[in-house]
Amino acid sequence: MSYFADKQTLVADIFSRYPDSPQGRRSALMPLIREVQDAEGFVNGTRLDEIAALCGTTATEVRSVMSFYSTYHTLPTGKYHLQVCSTVMCSLAGSDELWDHLVNMLDVQPGEVSPDGRFSVQKVECLGSCGTAPMMQINDDGYYESVTPSKCARILESLRADLQPLPDNPVPVTVNAEGRQMLANGEVVGASITGLSQLPPIFPGGEA
Repeated sequence: MSYFADKQTLVADIFSRYPDSPQGRRSALMPLIREVQDAEGFVNGTRLDEIAALCGTTATEVRSVMSFYSTYHTLPTGKYHLQVCSTVMCSLAGSDELWDHLVNMLDVQPGEVSPDGRFSVQKVECLGSCGTAPMMQINDDGYYESVTPSKCARILESLRADLQPLPDNPVPVTVNAEGRQMLANGEVVGASITGLSQLPPIFPGGEA
C-alpha cells in the first residue's frame, strides 16, 4: 500500500513550505524521506519510487540525496541505531577501538540488525563533538561522549534491558514544525519559513 495514500493533508503541508514550481516540489524530498523513515525505520525501493513520483523526479535522484546524508537509511535499522563518529579527531582519540569493541560485543556489522532486533551500527562523519571524543549517537537522540570500553559496556547493558541511559548532551540543534531552529536550552533562533519569499529571476523578462 502507498505510504502517503491516506496522508494527503500531510503531503499538502510539506509542499506548502516550498515554492509552487517543479524545483519547489523537488525541495520537499528530504522531509518526505524523513516522514517515511521516522515511521518505518528506513526507506525501501517502493517508498523511493513513491517519493520520486510525488516530487516529479526519479528514484535515482531520491537515492542520491539519501546517500549524501548518513542520517537516511535504505536498509532496516535496529531499535537502537548506534552511530560512531569516525573522523580524524575521534579516530585519534580512540573511535576505531570503540568501533571494534562495539561490533565485537554485538556481533553485528553495518547493514545488519542483531537477531533480537535491538541493535544496528554505523560509522558516520563528524558529529561536532571533537572535544569529547570518542563519542557516539543513539538514533536521533543526544550525544554519548568520551565513551571508553567500560562506558560502552554499561550503555549496551542498559539498552539490552530497554533502559536507554540519558545522553551526556542533547542534540544541540533541532528544527520545530515552523522550520525554526531550537537550541538545546529551548531558545528559538533563525527565521520562520512563513517569512520566505521566492527570489526574482536573475534575468528579468527571461533574457539570457
